[in-house]
Amino acid sequence: MDLATLKAFKPAEFEDAADGYRATSEMASEAKDTIDNRITAGIRRRLKGESADASLKELGHLAKNFHYMQTECGLVSTALNGFAFDMALAKRKLDTALEDAQANSCTVNANGSVNFPPGQKPGAEKEADGGTVTGNVGGSPTSDALERQAVNLHPNPHYGRALGYANRIADALREAADADAKWAPKLRALKADDDLVVSDRDWVDAKADKAGVLQAARPYLKSIEAPPKDGTPDQNAEWWKGLTEEQRSDYLAVHPAALGSLNGLPSDVRDEANRMVLAETKATYQLALDAIPKEPFKYGPNPNGSYPALAVTAEWQMWRDTYADEKKRLDGVMKGMNAIQDRFDRTGRGGLPEAYLLGFDPVGLGDGKVILATGNPDTADHVGIYVPGTFSGIESIGEDDDDSHGDLGRNERLWAETTRLTPGQSVSTITWLDYNAPDNIAPQATNGQYADEGGPRLYDFLQGNRAAQEAADGSRAHTTVIGHSYGSTVVGVSAQSGSWKDQSAANDFIFAGSPGVQADHAADLGVGAGHVWAMGGPWDDQVVRQGGRLMGLGDNLTIPTDGRFGGNVMKSDSGGHTGFFDDGSLSMRNQAAVIAGQYDKVELD
Repeated sequence: MDLATLKAFKPAEFEDAADGYRATSEMASEAKDTIDNRITAGIRRRLKGESADASLKELGHLAKNFHYMQTECGLVSTALNGFAFDMALAKRKLDTALEDAQANSCTVNANGSVNFPPGQKPGAEKEADGGTVTGNVGGSPTSDALERQAVNLHPNPHYGRALGYANRIADALREAADADAKWAPKLRALKADDDLVVSDRDWVDAKADKAGVLQAARPYLKSIEAPPKDGTPDQNAEWWKGLTEEQRSDYLAVHPAALGSLNGLPSDVRDEANRMVLAETKATYQLALDAIPKEPFKYGPNPNGSYPALAVTAEWQMWRDTYADEKKRLDGVMKGMNAIQDRFDRTGRGGLPEAYLLGFDPVGLGDGKVILATGNPDTADHVGIYVPGTFSGIESIGEDDDDSHGDLGRNERLWAETTRLTPGQSVSTITWLDYNAPDNIAPQATNGQYADEGGPRLYDFLQGNRAAQEAADGSRAHTTVIGHSYGSTVVGVSAQSGSWKDQSAANDFIFAGSPGVQADHAADLGVGAGHVWAMGGPWDDQVVRQGGRLMGLGDNLTIPTDGRFGGNVMKSDSGGHTGFFDDGSLSMRNQAAVIAGQYDKVELD
């Protein structure tokens, strides 16, 4: 980096280029959303057949291209802003040094050296000649001491000032050269393959690009106010509101996982961030699976030539010991991520609205984290939040015994049933899996620790949901929280977490098949006993509810379906522990009536 180049450098030109890439990123995002939520959704609503399926497939590829473009252009924009920021710091140092040199009768040469005029120190017999000095960059303590001594001994008083200017110029040029050397490879790396196929390798490369830009852009990113440490949802919402559009875009480009998990932010922002994380994570896991050798045949001829004729091969045993557990883990998480993508791909079918991925972590808290909404909760009139129970995890989020898309499918059926009751109003239902659910009935599901850890997390999410609603249009949706099985224990702990003096974050609680909610009475849950609802089934009477009562998940052996608990006990036609969510069932209709706030339609037991 030479003086002329840095002197002529215009940070605004790179900032303008960053704005252009940011605009392209936003255009790609809008195009992706248009394809996913209008074009393909419209096809699913109205058309069937081979042609429709083929069109959906091609449109899916196009949407993936726009998503990749959005991600990479966002990174280019942040990188250009980061480069301009670093260079602007160096340029300001140079410009100030040049101005100071000129003001003190010194001239700067093209190579950065400084000419100083003749001068005479007080008491000297004659004037000392002028000269030229060259700056010293990053000197050692010894060289700095020698330099100070030379200044003191030099007969010309201008010498020391000129040397100071030269050193400042040299420092500025060094900083500019360092910035150029740092950013050049990062910017060169932000280049897509010369094809129209967005492969898993492309997404993994995008993830690596993000890490590189994040590392290089730290000085620039520090100039953007970070979210409050351990901030409340309201503080998070206020922080986001205070950022410029450029700052939001740059923060999203390099911190999607952080933004995606930040309660209080708008749902569309969290969804956009989490979809980036999902795409990169899904590609990473797929490449890891592809790298695992194919499973060998388990049996082969018995090498001993004795009975039985077939024996387990050494190759299979080695494969099992080396790869089987990892493959099982990767397959499980991939199954969950494919279920999330499948939900995206069902938008429009049966009238399903856009899905919002409000939380995602493939390994969060051990079971993985998935928070997925059907419909935008920020603008909905009615919101239902479903908390699943024992055995829940990312690998099973998309399936259950009746093959109806598992916990995500229950979310959709709640939405459909509630929507039928509320023509002209908007509904959003959310599957909330952000706690470490028990993996077995005993001893884990009989232990309140899982709820004690998950309850405050649910409380924080509910407060974030409220804050996002208020930020969207100043209103608050009618919000119902549904806990199934052990999920009801999590909801009960949540209802007694934090400060619930203002119960605006939840209006009603529903407990289905509850083993207990860590409370003696419905009135302890803060929304009023009249807004606490419960239902059970025959199997629950024999196992879940009695087990929870005996194990103390209900304080003083009291559970929500007990008359002395004080809430509303609804009729249920569930023959088992999962039948509360069967399509068209009385249990489902009762839950939907509560979500809709149409309490007169609830059938009580």
